[in-house]
Amino acid sequence: MPHIDLPQGLPGILGPMAFSPETARPMSELVEVLLRGDNTLTSGERELIAAYVSYHNDCHFCHSSHGAAAAHHLDGDAQLVTDVKHDADRAAISDKLKALLAIAGKARVGGQAVSAEDVALARERGATDREIHDTVLITAAFCMFNRYVDGLATWAPEEADAYEAIGKRLAEEGYVTMGEQLSRISSRAA
Repeated sequence: MPHIDLPQGLPGILGPMAFSPETARPMSELVEVLLRGDNTLTSGERELIAAYVSYHNDCHFCHSSHGAAAAHHLDGDAQLVTDVKHDADRAAISDKLKALLAIAGKARVGGQAVSAEDVALARERGATDREIHDTVLITAAFCMFNRYVDGLATWAPEEADAYEAIGKRLAEEGYVTMGEQLSRISSRAA
């Protein structure tokens, strides 16, 4: 049961975003840039970072929805997403992405946990300064989103298949569209 009176039937972050459309819009725009904007990391790789951080923050809604979006970008490879969440070092991903996920794992705990050695290893494995920057920013943003979702005790479906449609929609339509739809829901409820 949510801690505050959120719109009924909207899982995870969707309820709080419909409750507060004035904050939903900039959050949607930020995540659109971070996960779908021009970048040398693919949208699938960036969604993997978001899912990995959310999984390790124990945010069921976020790791499930972004994991489903990552799988959609990765030709439906849900097993790869699961492998990354559970043990990125053994997953079938590039050494560069492994190094970036190591940075994400440390930044998730605290920004000062990221060391010069972590960054040097990522660079050695081919990561650019932009990719390192974006990994840390995705991590920071998803720590905020995870705490927003779980700090308000939002509802989230337990079944993995409930997230397939969410993941497909995020991957194909993006995040700004979702924010605009939530604004319309919020204005109708008011």
